[in-house]
Amino acid sequence: MSMDFNFFMNDVVNQARQEIVSAGYKELKTPTDVEEALEQKGTTLVMINSVCGCAGGIARPAAAHALHYDKRPDHLVTVFAGQDKEATEKARSYFTGFPPSSPSFALLKDGKIITMVERHQIEGYDPASVVAKLQKEFDEYCEEV
Repeated sequence: MSMDFNFFMNDVVNQARQEIVSAGYKELKTPTDVEEALEQKGTTLVMINSVCGCAGGIARPAAAHALHYDKRPDHLVTVFAGQDKEATEKARSYFTGFPPSSPSFALLKDGKIITMVERHQIEGYDPASVVAKLQKEFDEYCEEV
């Protein structure tokens, strides 16, 4: 029975990974990947992915749809909470002043945290509301593309 559950969970995780990569985000699986990505110049949006329902039903769709906008971050990356634990822990070390939260979005500029859209701002909302929150941050901190 546990083998079936593990197979099911691997399928869920793989689908969750594919959804965000297909939307244009680069997966960061190691602490080194995180350092290289988050130290880049410009704005970086980090999507902290997870297998929970609000990630699949709200956060990942919002992550994809928010990009259809005049302004957006220079870099799009993702870490997977509960899966790539060391990478996620390294990414969270950049999010000073914000508690661990997944799913969530962190917006950084030149390697420094600017703002976050945390789980409590995602869970219980619809994807369009989260898109609006992200695009509000893009308006304030990102350049036109």
